[in-house]
Amino acid sequence: MSTNPERRGALIAWSLYDWATSAYAALIQTFLFPAYFARAIAPDAATGTAWWGNTMGLAGLAIAVLAPILGALADRGGQRRRFLALLTLINVLATAALWTVRPEADLALRALVLAGVGTVALELAFVFYNAQLADLAAPERIGRWSGWAWGLGYLGGLACLILALLGFVQATPPPFGLDPAAAEPVRATFLLAAAWTAVFALPLLLAPDAARARTDAPAGRVLRTAFADLARSLRRLRHDASMLRFFVGRLLLIDGLTTVFAFGGLFAAGTFGFDERAVLLFAIVLNLTSAVGAVAFAGLDDRLGARSAMVWSLVGLLITGAALLLAPGARAFWVCGALLGIFVGPAQAASRSYLARMAPAGQRNELFGLMAFSGKATTFLGPFLVAALTTASGSQRVGLAVVLVMFTAALLLTVGVASDRSARQ
Repeated sequence: MSTNPERRGALIAWSLYDWATSAYAALIQTFLFPAYFARAIAPDAATGTAWWGNTMGLAGLAIAVLAPILGALADRGGQRRRFLALLTLINVLATAALWTVRPEADLALRALVLAGVGTVALELAFVFYNAQLADLAAPERIGRWSGWAWGLGYLGGLACLILALLGFVQATPPPFGLDPAAAEPVRATFLLAAAWTAVFALPLLLAPDAARARTDAPAGRVLRTAFADLARSLRRLRHDASMLRFFVGRLLLIDGLTTVFAFGGLFAAGTFGFDERAVLLFAIVLNLTSAVGAVAFAGLDDRLGARSAMVWSLVGLLITGAALLLAPGARAFWVCGALLGIFVGPAQAASRSYLARMAPAGQRNELFGLMAFSGKATTFLGPFLVAALTTASGSQRVGLAVVLVMFTAALLLTVGVASDRSARQ
């Protein structure tokens, strides 16, 4: 057991950040904004999908380059909370500015730039957010808090999706005199996402950081030292087969999940004829089952270890993912999609708790930066392969089958990582 008392209030504030950022993930990154962009701004759905994929690929490249550097810098300079606050503010401002993206073709570039900036800022913020877990939770409860926070995030996404659907998109008449002809009810949900993040992130941003600066050296020297630390960490990683497997396996897992969410709505619309209302309803169901899965697997994480939770989650993703792609009709698609969601949250939450347990205390931010790198370094790969296979075969099912290959490879790698069971105490 841990000899340090658990900071319950700080952990609740930390967990609320998952709730806060879920609005952006649900409305902007995954469901509503991509559909709005492809339907109302881009010349056609295919072109919109391509532009969106390229933008997210560039955002992923920026994150891959910056995340390890910022993580190493925070380890040296102890400015974790300031980085988190600044990046959260950038995300909120970019999200709010999406209100100005009217359904006009000449605003496509503005839409893509704002979405790209918001995505980069939020993903970089998570480097500093994730790295705080081990400073707040008792070692034997890291998995539980990680799973609870991830589940809370899905519940936040669920609540925000319901509010967006019933309060704005489906409201008759629209609130506040919003004009449907100018897509104002849809665009108002972007302001909702910005306000949601700003309000619910405040408890964490205003709380004192558990970590202290490791040096009072000038910023230039800190940055040079951070680069040296990062280079050393990468060299060490080459000689740590278990951690290397973990990072590569997580890379494939996140690539697979990113591809599922990036194309899930398009697959539902193209293969089963889902309209925007049906896509939002499906998103609500997926967030609900993902929250249930994240919370349910949290106990397994602490009892058997994060590696076991990751393995079983990947097995579940493989089975339900295959069933989803083979679904003969819309009803089967709903059922399989709901079941797949159960394993999405645990797979991600367990990878966070695994690294929180296994990372040396002085390298946590740095290694969480590498984890962000592993989740973004090849995010372009899944969408590119889906597009290529779909074009070659003329079938969305064949194109999306690439995610099953990614999940299989991630499972094989994860089975070989070192157990974290001894690190739970």
